[in-house]
Amino acid sequence: MNDQTPSWVRSEPGKPSLEGVNWGGLKTLYIKEVRRFFKVQMQTVWAPAVTTLLYLIIFTVAMGRSGRLVLGVPFADFIAPGLIVMAMIQNSFANSSFSLLVGKIQGTIVDYLMPPLSTGELIAGLVGASVTRAFLVGFAVWIVMSFWPGVHVGIAHPLSVFWFGLMGSLMLAFLGLLTSIWAEKFDHAAAVTNFVVAPLSLLSGTFYSADQLSPTFRAISHANPFFYVISGFRHGFLSEADSPIYVGAVVLALINIALFAACYSLLKSGWKIKN
Repeated sequence: MNDQTPSWVRSEPGKPSLEGVNWGGLKTLYIKEVRRFFKVQMQTVWAPAVTTLLYLIIFTVAMGRSGRLVLGVPFADFIAPGLIVMAMIQNSFANSSFSLLVGKIQGTIVDYLMPPLSTGELIAGLVGASVTRAFLVGFAVWIVMSFWPGVHVGIAHPLSVFWFGLMGSLMLAFLGLLTSIWAEKFDHAAAVTNFVVAPLSLLSGTFYSADQLSPTFRAISHANPFFYVISGFRHGFLSEADSPIYVGAVVLALINIALFAACYSLLKSGWKIKN
């Protein structure tokens, strides 16, 4: 028996023939994921904008009519940036926590595993679509708020808005991907949303300044990574922040690197997906 590979075979059997980044496959996966949520944009993009505006109306009516100032600005202007980025990160999590989970439940997970995509490319496609949805939601909320009377959402530092919006969206996209790998039914993903994402979002300084808290609760706030997202994003609008901007930028970057490593390791091993 001749064990030599025939000359007309480009590569040995079982050896990957694609080298470098599969840009075509990555683009296809990204477009597929974007089209999936954009087909129902009233639910995935505009509905969060309306819900966030209702938060703004309720809190400004309840607490902002007396001319209250926080960090030297009106209360409505203070909470508006936090509400924008909170909507962004929550929708980033919702998007990435759905894809693989629905594939496992419906038995279509093979559509993600069979294409010639590396683990990094798979993560990039799923996370990229989630970040896209986050920025679309953020832009929709910003547009709606800019027309609301008594609220000023002019951008003072575009780099801070972009960086902390991106870091927050990536963090929740990675967390959502980890959730979709671990979860076996929608109840599991809902539990993470209700008991992890929602509390950390609401207790991140969106509706109050950390300087108003006691030292103990201020320390707890600084241990919440969502706090740095809110504080840094708010700095982009108000030039004011509850924490050092550069510290928050570095902390979020390190957290995202760690979350990416966790996603890569679990997807590479096939835990709860291939096993």
